[in-house]
Amino acid sequence: MRWSQYFVPTLREDPTDAEVVSHKLLLRAGVVRQLSAGIYSYLPLGQRIALKVMQILREEMNRIGGQEFYLPALHPAELWQESGRWDAIDDIMFRLKDRKGTDMCLGMTHEEVFTSIARNELRSYKQLPQVWYQIQIKFRDEPRPKSGLMRLRTFIMKDAYTFDVDLEGLDKSFGDQREAYKKIFTRCGIEFSIVEASSGSMGGSESNEFVARTDAGEDFIATCTVCDYAANLEKATSRLKTVVDGSTTDQIEKFPTPGVRTIEDLTKPPYLVSADRQIKTLVYIATVAGDSKLLTSRFRSKGPVNVYVFALVRGDHQLHETKLADALGASALRQAQDQEIRERVGASPGSLGPVGIRAGDLARDAQTVVVADKALAERRNMTTGANSDGYHIRGVTVFRDIDPDVTADLRTVTNGDWCPNCQTGVLEISKAMEIGHIFKLGTKYSESMGANVLTADGKPVPIVMGSYGIGVERIITAAIEQNHDADGIIWPKSITPFDVIVTITNIKDEKLREAGEKLYKDLQAAGLEVLLDDRDERAGVKFKDADMIGIPYRITIGKKIADEKVELFDRKAKQSEDVGLSDIVSRIQTLALSGQ
Repeated sequence: MRWSQYFVPTLREDPTDAEVVSHKLLLRAGVVRQLSAGIYSYLPLGQRIALKVMQILREEMNRIGGQEFYLPALHPAELWQESGRWDAIDDIMFRLKDRKGTDMCLGMTHEEVFTSIARNELRSYKQLPQVWYQIQIKFRDEPRPKSGLMRLRTFIMKDAYTFDVDLEGLDKSFGDQREAYKKIFTRCGIEFSIVEASSGSMGGSESNEFVARTDAGEDFIATCTVCDYAANLEKATSRLKTVVDGSTTDQIEKFPTPGVRTIEDLTKPPYLVSADRQIKTLVYIATVAGDSKLLTSRFRSKGPVNVYVFALVRGDHQLHETKLADALGASALRQAQDQEIRERVGASPGSLGPVGIRAGDLARDAQTVVVADKALAERRNMTTGANSDGYHIRGVTVFRDIDPDVTADLRTVTNGDWCPNCQTGVLEISKAMEIGHIFKLGTKYSESMGANVLTADGKPVPIVMGSYGIGVERIITAAIEQNHDADGIIWPKSITPFDVIVTITNIKDEKLREAGEKLYKDLQAAGLEVLLDDRDERAGVKFKDADMIGIPYRITIGKKIADEKVELFDRKAKQSEDVGLSDIVSRIQTLALSGQ
């Protein structure tokens, strides 16, 4: 490819609206251009990179028996209604009606569509296991798209699905995908970690998230300094120091606390109640399934139901909202507003407490659900709000005076917490971005959508499924975040748009031009992907552009050509050397095929 004819609109300065490094460099290197918020166009360089990423995805999926599909992005609502996700998923889904008024949506994922194919075509255990995948555009109506290709409204995803007859088969399929993902990210030149993560709206019993450490990441992960424990903060746990409460008091006591509005206020004189002896009460409104086990018969419904949630954590701990949503099985969760809290409880947020909070539910239009963090389960002699402004209650024993509907891990772990997996390590918190996620779905979709097969003894059983996703744009972003310098991108060799760039320093010099043209053709004949910089520009401009777009190697055709030599520049090592013209092709062949 000749640069004089190739569309590579590089920029000299950082765009003002770009914040993270990868976003700046994607624009400056002419890889993408923004069409709208969260919507980007791939330019020729970007398309070459994306196709290389997709080829690696195909090769590793095919290696474990994957069969490639291509499914519609436009879905009828009926499938999503069958799975229960039509009502469970909030405004993140693009919904529309066709000209007949039929509800439709743009696919965020394809569990429902793949399951519908499986239920119509798979009949016997003899047809299993199956490994199906596709590389396709997905859509999410992100409320705050940002960071270039990191959080998008339309993006390319490789999504795979496995179908097995039992859980043992799922374990093997999950393991195969996990190993394939490790190979994919390694081949793409990305340093990654595998962490425990929440399954969220996908459902299922287990999920692993593949993350790349970067300061631009939107996730936080906790890793042990000694063992291999690693988890997303939404799933991470830690060991706590034992707190001695003393003997249980016979009854609770309400006492005046004028002006006390926070946990810290209560730690000061004259009260002197340490934060670890207080119960913090946070109020949320959650949307749960109408047949949720949390609901009493009075509040059950055919559709989703909103409940008031009183979430309890120790006074010195912070609640993690994803953990709370998972504990409730909630499809949506938001903090209650001060006015909603006052109308419900009759007190301000600074005076809230869980004791007696369910009283009056029979006269209310929404049920109260109390969820307590595990760290509170055995606690006694605790202090909490009295649901009356200016008053608190002491002597509270959790199992006696509160009796939570759910006890779960709600606490956000912090830097320096003790590792839950070993006796000596502590947790370190770092930023990372998700690049892949794999899920054990189990029978969540097959049961709701009627996808069954017959076992060897003729018994119908729901197909056991797994779901596995990788974002193409996430790989590209992570590769840049981890491979760049002050001069631009440094592409890993496996996904670079070109293997080498040949730069003619003075296109008007006939000898230099002829040498460059010949070398360009020789490199192409050797099977290498070559970009020939034949532009009528100053050499300095060409060098800066070459550094910005990040091609691993640059061959400079300059004055040394008179001695049958060229300059070979290694973009990553930032080192130059003179190489004989007769040796340069074989040298580049060797370099292009070696490592990252």
